[in-house]
Amino acid sequence: MVLRARPGRDEDERVVVHRLASAREAPRDVVERCRMVELSWDGWLVPQIADELGCGQKTVRRWLHRFNRLGLEGLEDLGGQGRKRRITEAERSKIVGLVKQTPPGRLEVQPSNEMWAANESGPSEWTLDTLAAAARDLGIEVSRSQVRRILRAEGVRWRRTRSWTRSKDPDFEGKGRGSSSSTSARPPARRWSAPTNSAR
Repeated sequence: MVLRARPGRDEDERVVVHRLASAREAPRDVVERCRMVELSWDGWLVPQIADELGCGQKTVRRWLHRFNRLGLEGLEDLGGQGRKRRITEAERSKIVGLVKQTPPGRLEVQPSNEMWAANESGPSEWTLDTLAAAARDLGIEVSRSQVRRILRAEGVRWRRTRSWTRSKDPDFEGKGRGSSSSTSARPPARRWSAPTNSAR
């Protein structure tokens, strides 16, 4: 029977595999294993994948089997072969995904023109601290510094500031225009020339 990587369980898993297969910051081994899965999805056979990646067919079969059985976590390093990564690639993706979500404490204008937040006691803006806390709520043990490293590696901006002068309310009036352009500028200082010998 021909061995192939099973289809992605959901869109998130497929997106993560494709992203890691071409990632520059992720560990090289994980990138290679995701590439194996990606090539298998594209219809490549085990011998072709092994030739393309310069590895043995047994290695390709091992990681395809592990992906089929365990998903993305199956592509992590095997136990007993060096230090295991504290944060899995699946967990990294969840942390990155948090940034794309609206913070639960952010007030948003509803169709009724009322302001409403999913959780008024929650954060209104994403910061490293609030992202780390949200990740821990998902069962991911991560520190503030780890969140920073993950987001920097992914090129993700985690803080969004909004000006208080902006509003979707049609009756809202922003700040007035700046100073009138008719205000006279400060007159230039008179330039004095040094005395010359001819004045003597």
